[in-house]
Amino acid sequence: MISSELDAAGVRDPALRDAYLCCRRLNAEHGRTFFLATRLLAPEQRPAVHALYGFARRADDILDDFDPSLTAAERADRLQHLATQLFSRMVSERPAADDDDPALSAVVDSARKYDIPWELFDDFLNSMRMDLTVTEYANRAALDRYMHGSAEVIGLQLLPVLGTVGPREEAAPYAAALGKAFQLTNFLRDVDEDLQRGRVYLPADELAAHHVDRDVLSWCHDHRRTDVRVRRALVEQHATTRRTYEYAQQGIAMLAPRSRPCISAALTLYSQILDRIEALDYAIFSQRATVGNARRVRVAAAGLLKAWRARLAENRS
Repeated sequence: MISSELDAAGVRDPALRDAYLCCRRLNAEHGRTFFLATRLLAPEQRPAVHALYGFARRADDILDDFDPSLTAAERADRLQHLATQLFSRMVSERPAADDDDPALSAVVDSARKYDIPWELFDDFLNSMRMDLTVTEYANRAALDRYMHGSAEVIGLQLLPVLGTVGPREEAAPYAAALGKAFQLTNFLRDVDEDLQRGRVYLPADELAAHHVDRDVLSWCHDHRRTDVRVRRALVEQHATTRRTYEYAQQGIAMLAPRSRPCISAALTLYSQILDRIEALDYAIFSQRATVGNARRVRVAAAGLLKAWRARLAENRS
């Protein structure tokens, strides 16, 4: 099955196949919901999606490795090294002598194949750099600037792989919004985990409107309870995230028919994390909001049937 995906994508070089397989393993291990949705894509589309995930994960690991011996400066150096290696391959086309990173091999191959511009990767890396020094965001505008590179560009990178029925630029705002909705969901689910890393990804002014600050959030962490003020703030953030999903959903019809079941399933599963947060009454400091495996399988099974029908119709036309 894995080999057939690479064959369908035209990946023949043994070293490059190994690079794609490495990215696929990262996606399967760390991106459970995303990986499941990827299974609904046509086989030739999947390797590129795994490659994009693998590269993003590579940068993420530099930032979020819990190794206490790594200083911020050392993390910055590693991130810059990754950026330099990617630039050398994508733009100057002269890989560095020490560049043997499989995630880079796969993502550069996919970027060339689907004409994904360097600027999207540059914006992503710039937001990753922000995570080295920025630990909170004063307002929604500041958070949006961060999320453009950390989330919206992911949707924009995927868009050429997914395909569109009209001009790509018309679908772009919705693809960006879906990436943003996924990350906003993570921000809500992971408030406690992010706090342990010293970061708060909820706008400070919107929290302050409910008399919430970092000290109040830390109290919630220490006592494994959601203070009533924090609950009110989270309800507001939840509503904002829900509206982002509603906007992004309008763009699914703009995608190539064979890609719609995948994105629809991803949207459904991720948005159901919001349902779980609400069902837990926002007790996110004592429980992790997750979608059960049975529900994942049901959504995936329905999506698989739709994907099969879409590909069949495409082959007949």
